[in-house]
Amino acid sequence: MKKESLRLVLTALLLTLAAATWARTVNPKHEMRAAWIASVENIDWPSTKGLTPEQQRQEFIKMIDQLKDVGINAVIVQVRPCADALYSSSIEPWSMYLTGKQGLAPNPYYDPLKFMIDECHKRCIEFHAWFNPYRTIKDTTYKDIDSTHIIKQHPEWLVTYGNQRYFDPALPQTREHVLKVIMDVVNRYDVDGVHFDDYFYPYKIKGVDFPDSASFAAYPRGFASDQKEAWRRDNVNLIIKAIRDSIRAAKPFVKFGISPFGIWRNKASDPRGSETNGGSNYDDLYADILHWMQNRWIDYVVPQLYWHIGLKVADYKTLAQWWSKNSNGTPLYIGQGYYRVDPQSKTKEWADGKEISRQLELNRTIPEIEGSIFFSAKSFLNNSLNVNEQLKKQYYRYPAIVPQMRFIDSLPPAAPVHFTVKDRKKNVRLSWTVSDTASSEMDRARYFVVYRFSDKVDYSNPANIYTITRDTSIILKKNKKKGKKHVRFSITALDRLYNESKPTKAVTVSM
Repeated sequence: MKKESLRLVLTALLLTLAAATWARTVNPKHEMRAAWIASVENIDWPSTKGLTPEQQRQEFIKMIDQLKDVGINAVIVQVRPCADALYSSSIEPWSMYLTGKQGLAPNPYYDPLKFMIDECHKRCIEFHAWFNPYRTIKDTTYKDIDSTHIIKQHPEWLVTYGNQRYFDPALPQTREHVLKVIMDVVNRYDVDGVHFDDYFYPYKIKGVDFPDSASFAAYPRGFASDQKEAWRRDNVNLIIKAIRDSIRAAKPFVKFGISPFGIWRNKASDPRGSETNGGSNYDDLYADILHWMQNRWIDYVVPQLYWHIGLKVADYKTLAQWWSKNSNGTPLYIGQGYYRVDPQSKTKEWADGKEISRQLELNRTIPEIEGSIFFSAKSFLNNSLNVNEQLKKQYYRYPAIVPQMRFIDSLPPAAPVHFTVKDRKKNVRLSWTVSDTASSEMDRARYFVVYRFSDKVDYSNPANIYTITRDTSIILKKNKKKGKKHVRFSITALDRLYNESKPTKAVTVSM
C-alpha cells in the first residue's frame, strides 16, 4: 500500500475512533442519571416532619420536576429509614419523618409511595425503593415509639451499638423480617428497583465491639471461634442472596442494587484492594461486595465516591478505575457527592464548582461506568455554583435512556403500529398504537421514544431523541415563521428493562 493511501486509511480510522469516543464522552444514548431522595432526618423529602399531605405532594412534585428538567431519569427514594414506612404497611408503622409521630397515618389519608411512583412514571423517571435493612432507631433516647414498632414487638431481635438500635444480622428472624418487608413492597407496588446503601453492620466505634457474642454461640453455622468476622460477612451474604432470589422469583424485572462505601478493601490489607487508606466495606461493615458481584447476586453497584480527584487517602480517579476493573460485569454507576459542592468549602476542588464536571469527564472515558447517582436531590434544588446548568448544557444536553440489563432480559418489545400524522393548522398530532403481542409484563411496551430527524436518520444519536413518553400521542406546535421545515419522525417502544423495539417507518412532517 502506498504511503499516501496508508495515511488516508489511518486518518479515516482515527477519525472514526475519535467520533466514537466523542459520542460516548459527550452524550451517550443509554446512561443512568439518578438522584437519591433521603427521608431519614428529613434530608430531602419531606423537608420537615408533619407537613400536610398536600404540602408533601407539592414538595415532591417540585423536586422531581426540577430533577427532570436537569436530565435525571431515575430516583432512589428512601422508603424505610428506621424499620418504619413511608407507605401503607401492615408490618411496620408509619415513619416519624412523614407525619411527625411514628405510627400516625397521613391525614387526609394518602399512600405516599404509590403517589411518588405514579408521579415518577408519568415523567418517565424510574423509581427504586431504598431500604435500610438493619437500623431500627437512630437515637436510643427517643421515647415516642409506636406499639407496633419492632422495638416493642421483638426487642430480643435487636442490639444496641452506640446510641442506635439495630437488628442483629445473625438472627434468622432478622433475615425473615427484612425479606418480608421488602417483598411486601415488591409485590404490592410498581417499583423498578430495590436499593440498599452502605449501612450493613454499623460503622465501627473505636474500642467497642458489636455485641453479637451470644448470637455467634447460638448460630455459628460451622464457623470456628476465630472466624467471627467471616461469620459476620456470611450473615450479610445470606440476606443479600435471599433478597435477590425472592425478587427474581416474584418480579424478575425489578432490579436489586447496592450502593456501598467507596472502598472495598485497601491494598495494604488485600492485594486485590485499591491504592487507598481508609475504612472499608469488607473489614468495617462486613459487606463483601466483590463476592456479591462474582455470584451475580446484585444487578448494579453504585460505589459512593464522594471524594475529589487527587485526594491522597481516597482518590476519586483511583477508585473509579478500581471499581471498573473489579465490577465483574455488574452494571456500574458512580455515587457522586453533589452535596459537597460549596463556595465556602475549605477543599478548593469542591469550592470551584467544577469537580462534578471533572468527574463526569473521567467517568465517560471508562467504558464500564454507565452513569451516576447523585447525593442528594436537595442539591439540585440548591444548585450550588450552577452545577445544574453544567449538566443541562453539556453532560445531560440530550435525553438518555436508562441502561439495559440484557443479563435479565434482552427480548425487545414489539414495535408500535398504526403510526399516523394529522396535520392541523397550528400543530401536528403524532399518534400510534401499542402492539399487544407481549407474553409477559417484562416484555410489554412501557415507554416510547419519539425520534426527530432533521438530517440523516440515525437512531444511535441521542441528539435525535425528541422526547420519551408514556403516551401514545403527542402534539407538536408548528413554526410560526415563514418557510416550513421538513423533518421526519419515528417511534420505538421500550420495555421494563429498556430493550428497544424496531422503529416505525419515518414519516416526513412539515413544521
